[in-house]
Amino acid sequence: MMLRPEASLWRTLRPWLAQLGQRRRRLILGALLMALTLVSAIGLLALSGWFITATGLTGLLLAAGVAASLDVYVPGGGIRFFAVSRTVSRYVERLYNHDTVLRLLADLRSRLFAVLAGLDGHALSRRRASDWLNRLTADIDALDSLYLRLLAPALVALLVILGLAGFLALWVPHVGIAVGALLLLGWLWLTAGHARLGMAASRRQVDDLEQLRGRLIEQLQGMAELEAYGSLADHRVHLAVIEARLHDDQRRLGRFVALGNALTALLGGASMLLTLWLAAEVWAAGRLSGPLTVMMPLAVLAISEALTPLAAAFTWLGSTRGAAERLNALEAQQGETSRQQVAVPVPPGALSVTLENVTLTHADALVPALVGVRLDLRPGERLALSGASGAGKSSVAGLLTRQLTPDAGEVRLGGVALEAWPDSALTARVALMTQQTDLFDDTLAANLRLGDPEADGDRLWQALAMVELADWAEGLTEGLATRVGEGGRRLSGGQARRLALARLLLREPDLVVLDEPFAGLDTATASRLAAHLDAWLTGRTVIYLVHQLGDAVAPPGIDRHLILRNGRLFTPGQDVSG
Repeated sequence: MMLRPEASLWRTLRPWLAQLGQRRRRLILGALLMALTLVSAIGLLALSGWFITATGLTGLLLAAGVAASLDVYVPGGGIRFFAVSRTVSRYVERLYNHDTVLRLLADLRSRLFAVLAGLDGHALSRRRASDWLNRLTADIDALDSLYLRLLAPALVALLVILGLAGFLALWVPHVGIAVGALLLLGWLWLTAGHARLGMAASRRQVDDLEQLRGRLIEQLQGMAELEAYGSLADHRVHLAVIEARLHDDQRRLGRFVALGNALTALLGGASMLLTLWLAAEVWAAGRLSGPLTVMMPLAVLAISEALTPLAAAFTWLGSTRGAAERLNALEAQQGETSRQQVAVPVPPGALSVTLENVTLTHADALVPALVGVRLDLRPGERLALSGASGAGKSSVAGLLTRQLTPDAGEVRLGGVALEAWPDSALTARVALMTQQTDLFDDTLAANLRLGDPEADGDRLWQALAMVELADWAEGLTEGLATRVGEGGRRLSGGQARRLALARLLLREPDLVVLDEPFAGLDTATASRLAAHLDAWLTGRTVIYLVHQLGDAVAPPGIDRHLILRNGRLFTPGQDVSG
């Protein structure tokens, strides 16, 4: 029964331990620096005790008229060596290990970001953006303690305990055995015992903190609605409940840490007294010198430096375990939605689009978003797909870009099943412009080059000219080096929309999906952009997603028009009642 939690903990942490193993050399060197610091501390205290005692005894002998001598240079040099090595190794260890941890955090975040990028729209829609951000920040931060606070200190402390016991056994074997056994028992309690004590409470902290963040964001974003419907007080009550639970667990964990610190002090004192008692007995029998009798308990006293961090670190092991469990669940979720890609040749040029009896239901939705949709679009054809909000237009776009996976039916591009397309080929040859304009807090040039990282300045200006932003950009003091602000907030809605369109124009896709391409633009500007867009779209397959044709500027060059209603596809004039 005792082995199950340990096995479960091992399975939970195993993927992340393997991730740490990729930097094995750095981790080993960092642990060696920790060990050097501890050995220097023990050596400094032990040698100082021996030297002071030996000096005192030599002085007493000389005062009594007994001829005696003591080489002060060797132990004095040893004391200076240990003092300097302890300071230097501590400094280097902190620098080196914190640099290692930053590298590990970058590895972990890159790995998790790759996992998130591999999730489809169904998986991503189950949580808010703040929850995913919490995975990338708080959960990964909880894992950074795995090496620096848990593995390395515990392993180094164990090795130093064994080394110290062996060192004492060189002089008096039973002292080394007794003290080593006592320190090992203490080490086991401070690691496994405190991990078990704090596991439940520290594990709850992970979930409670996520709930607290989520509810706070909900309250801040929905303050007006909560006030209007009289629900703000109830929302605050839920927040207070979570805060109270967090407070109780923090107090409980704090008591466990305090207990561990007290036990560490008690263990250090008891080990020193045991060493002094046993060594004194040997000294009284005339088998041990006075300086060595003093040196041995002082060496044991220095071991407290290795044991002190363990109680706090292992009391909070549950938070690391909880974070690892949540991240493991994400990777398992990605495994469920991952696609077995086979190297299938895809045809060049404009792509045909086929939806064969496709049905799609979003996560937790009451009704399907698409029901039995059949669509056959020829290469180079332009289709206007209209429908009210919620009719299923965005779902079609999500299917074609493989952000969504159909529940039934098949999607083919260029006659090749969509799941067989390599990711690189799909992203290069299919372009989607949604109604949401995503701009980064960077320069105009950097946001444009998301469309083509190799685009030179001339191409950037050409793209801006096509969306009628070139004159505006030339008038800016910093030109293409002008920052657009977070989310493009330094631009107007129309400018941000056209900048996103210019970014798409830098691509050379064979299938273009445009969701309300002229939304937020005045009629005159939209008409001019339609003409520019018509020339660029020549030779490409195009799908326009619009609410209704005829309300504003019509998308250029439409060959066919179909209507989506309640997830079903109709032709204009067809009876869509019901």
